[in-house]
Amino acid sequence: MGYRGKTVEKERARTLRAASWTLAEIATELNVSRSSVSVWVRDVWFEPKPRHRPIFRNPSSLRLAKLAQIEEMNQWGREQISVLSEAAFLAAGVALYAGEGAKKDGSVNFANTNSEMVSFFCSWLRHFFEIDESRVRVRVYLHQGLDLDAAEEHWAKIVGVPRSQFNQPYRAVADPSIRTNKHELGCVYVVYSCSKTHRGIMGLQRALLSSQSIPG
Repeated sequence: MGYRGKTVEKERARTLRAASWTLAEIATELNVSRSSVSVWVRDVWFEPKPRHRPIFRNPSSLRLAKLAQIEEMNQWGREQISVLSEAAFLAAGVALYAGEGAKKDGSVNFANTNSEMVSFFCSWLRHFFEIDESRVRVRVYLHQGLDLDAAEEHWAKIVGVPRSQFNQPYRAVADPSIRTNKHELGCVYVVYSCSKTHRGIMGLQRALLSSQSIPG
C-alpha cells in the first residue's frame, strides 16, 4: 500500500476516533494494527462511550415453566406421602438401604453425601432395631483442601454421635480430569458392627423385593 493509502486510513481513523470509536473498533474497521491506530489518533479529542450497565435478563419462559412444574410436583409429593405409617416407614428404610447400603455380611454400612438421606436412615435404624450407640462408627471421605473439621461437625450432628466415634478420615486427591464439582462436606460412611442387625435388614430387603405389587 502506498503513502496515499496510509494517509487515507489515518484520516479515516481520526474521523472515527472523534466519533468516539474505540481503538479496537477502528483497527478492525480499517484492517490495521491497534498500535498504528493509537499513533494516528493520539491527539484527537473524543468523548468516551458510557459504560453499559449489565443486562439482567428475566428468566426464560421454559425455565419458569420448569420451576413451576417442580414446585407442583413437590406439592403433589407432600400430598401423596404426608406422614408415613409404621409399615411405610419400614419399607422406605429397607428400600433406601437396598440402594445405598453394603450387602456384605458382618456389619451395617450406609454411605451417602445427602444429609437428609443419612438422617432418615439413622432414624429408621434406631426405630426398628435395638442399637448399642457405642458401636456406631462414622468415617468421612473428603477431598483434600476442603474443611475436615466442618465436615465432621456436620456429620456428627446428622448421625447423632460424638466425633470421638469417628474413624480416620479418607482425604481424596482432587483429580480435575474426573470431576470438577466436589461435595463440600464429603461422603459419610455410617458403620454399625452387628451381624444380627445386618442380617435382619437383608431379610427385610429380600422380603420387600419378593413381595407382590399392589394390583392395578
